Formats: sequence, structure tokens, C-alpha cells
Amino acid sequence: MAHVLRQVVAALGAAIWLTVVLAVPPDANAASSVEIYYAPDDLPGERLAALYGKARRYIYVAIYGITYPPIVKALVAAHKRGVDVRVISDRERLNDLKQQAALGTLRLAGIPIKVNRHENLMHLKQVVMDDEINTSGSMNQTGSGNRYNDERLDVFTDPITSAKARDKFLSMWKDTERYQDWK
Repeated sequence: MAHVLRQVVAALGAAIWLTVVLAVPPDANAASSVEIYYAPDDLPGERLAALYGKARRYIYVAIYGITYPPIVKALVAAHKRGVDVRVISDRERLNDLKQQAALGTLRLAGIPIKVNRHENLMHLKQVVMDDEINTSGSMNQTGSGNRYNDERLDVFTDPITSAKARDKFLSMWKDTERYQDWK
């Protein structure tokens, strides 16, 4: 009886080990980190603008509100450095004069902008940069989102989640039924 029990325990142990090995990607711990910033204490908009200053290849932004001048300036500067900058925002948000001005500035700099055709449904607050960093959270890229509101910005340094965020952004970018160029 003890011999049979040992075989069952050994079989279960091997099954559990195999499940863990198959469930965890081989590079799951490679250079993965999460930084969490809360507004107003941590001024997450300033941290995001600083991240934009480090981008080398691309910055893809899907956001409802983008009016914070340091962020607009950082995106324009990145574009001038040769970084591929693209923005998707909400068409309804264009009723805000600050949003119009910010997107107008980005557009004048040559940054392509798309807006959704389905008003008030852009709830994403996501950025992906260089296949390495992606952000998420409740924070719109506005002055209030940086300094006054209770907001959260999560910054993930992880190639796996960044690739997924990039692929989602690019599928949205190519979707002409849901998104259109803003001119």
C-alpha cells in the first residue's frame, strides 16, 4: 500500500511540475517590472513625458484625453527625433477646446491621429513604446490627470505584454470601420 501511495505522489508531483513548466514562459522573469504612480502625489503625467523622451523607435498612444502641454511637447520632440508617433483618441472629446488645440499641435508636427467613429467609447488609456514598455491605468494625459485627480498609471517594462499592447494598437489603427483619420 505504501508503495502505491509513493507512486501516486510521485506522479502528481511530476504532473504539477510539468504544468508549472508549461504554464510559465521561459523568459517570464526576464527584465519584467511594474512601476505604479498615483496622482496627484507622484505626478504621473510628468513621468510619462519623461518616458516619451527616452523612446527610440515608436510611441503608440490610445487615449481619451490628451491635453497636458509637457506630454504634447514630448511627443512632438520624439517625432522630430525620428520616432514613429501615432495617436488614437475619442471623437467626442474633440468638443473640448484644449483637446482640439493639443491634437492640432500634434497634427501640425506631422503626427498622424485617428479618432473613433463610435463616440464616447474610447476608454483605453494605453501607451506602448519600443516593444519594451507599455502603460495602462485610469489617467488621461491631462493636467488634471497629472496633478489633481485621483489617478493611477502603471508602467510595465516587459516585452511580452508590450508586444500584445502593440498588436492591439496596430489592429485598431488598421480598423477603418471603427477609426478614421483626424484632419
